[in-house]
Amino acid sequence: MPSDLSPGEGGGGVIMIERSSTEPGQTVGDLIHDARRARRMTLEQLAERAGCSKSYLSAVENSRCGPPSEALLRRLEEALFLKPETLVRAAGWEEASPVIRRELGTLREDRAAARRLAELLAGSLDDAYRSGELRRLIERLSPASPEPVALPFEVPLINRVAAGYPREFTDLAYPARVADEYVRCPDLADPDAFAARVVGDSMLPDYREGDVVVFSPARSVRSGADCFARIEPDHETTFKRVYLETDAAGREMIRLQPLNPSYPPRVLAREHVAGLYPAVSVMRSIV
Repeated sequence: MPSDLSPGEGGGGVIMIERSSTEPGQTVGDLIHDARRARRMTLEQLAERAGCSKSYLSAVENSRCGPPSEALLRRLEEALFLKPETLVRAAGWEEASPVIRRELGTLREDRAAARRLAELLAGSLDDAYRSGELRRLIERLSPASPEPVALPFEVPLINRVAAGYPREFTDLAYPARVADEYVRCPDLADPDAFAARVVGDSMLPDYREGDVVVFSPARSVRSGADCFARIEPDHETTFKRVYLETDAAGREMIRLQPLNPSYPPRVLAREHVAGLYPAVSVMRSIV
């Protein structure tokens, strides 16, 4: 481990940064960036201490990919002198589905409203009634209106994704939010979702050339999932079945497996995969 990094101005002993919780909307990348700046460390220095590439760390800080593996998160916590589990818990929150995050957010608001209601009940009810606050709190805790009906969600249809070999993709950032064409997806509420047309035959028989596959960055990546993958350092993209594995040295590896046996798999170190976005639906024309 390099010895040219000091805990702060003036040297001295190690200072543990107390970051046991995150603010709503704060990502793992935000936490890493803020802690790194507080430590006055460069991306290159942190990447060296944590054992990952500088480009991958930059992608994490700028939310161009999902949270790193748990092993790398713990190395980053140690390198940044963060309280253990700070980044690991933040990653768990970030990878939780939008429904879970929304429910937890509602629960926090309800608890705050209940505490305020208890304060009003201990005081003057007449004043609380005249101000309208009592009515607002009661409506908040006892909603009478039904849930709104969800409308079909439109997601951007980006450039084609090769189902054969990885192909460069540079015309849109990730997550993609704008495009020349959109597709409508019912039962999907991920604002970062996007779609791509399949090119090639390496994902036969499950996916055919021309199929439109919808991907959701909000979904958790599980071994055996079909994913849109972004590969470092050349920003290649491909659509493959993903298997999360460990090599003989204990390193976390990702196997990109075609479904067509005519194509060989590709195995990469976890740090060389900048993003994995699970497929959630496929659209196909019947001719």
